[in-house]
Amino acid sequence: MPDLVAFILFLVPLAYSPGPGNLFFAATGARFGVRGVVPALIGYHAATWGVTAAIGFGFLTLFTEAPALMGALQVAGAVYVLWLSMKFLRAGALSDDAEAKRATWGDGAILLLLNPKAYVIMALLYAQFLPAGEAQWANVLWIASVFTLNNLGAFLLWAWAGDQMGRAFRSERSAKVLNSGFAVLLAGVALWLLKGVAFTAS
Repeated sequence: MPDLVAFILFLVPLAYSPGPGNLFFAATGARFGVRGVVPALIGYHAATWGVTAAIGFGFLTLFTEAPALMGALQVAGAVYVLWLSMKFLRAGALSDDAEAKRATWGDGAILLLLNPKAYVIMALLYAQFLPAGEAQWANVLWIASVFTLNNLGAFLLWAWAGDQMGRAFRSERSAKVLNSGFAVLLAGVALWLLKGVAFTAS
């Protein structure tokens, strides 16, 4: 099995740094609280485990090795994150917004499936930590499970931080400011994804 300490040290800066998933769960936590993000967390991390295992067993190698497919995934991911940012930009008050639709498990799964950063990280995990000459299926499942649990911890922390911010922004005006701030951050992530496409194509 890969060394757990080295594996976690490798994962921590990747999992806890700002990205589409972290910002989405922070923004959703601010609107609905930590309990309100549970369905999306389940969907995201079920997809995380499945995609990570699939890459480890070689089923999704095409996505990580074909520039055209990765570029298409980046564009789709950028469009989806930009759409999420617009939803937050139009949102009103936080948890008191009776008409607001909470994120579902499907929203979480789609966010993972259209996140090119996640695919690259997953492929990198195996390049760095999959030992040669051992029972590969066991190592693949171990890597997929630890990676998923580490991500879950990071996203719960971001959702909790968002929840705490949301408690300080109860009024309609302050809620609008907070939602707009998250919308701008998500839009920035979308532009970063598109910049990656332009860089790859150049």
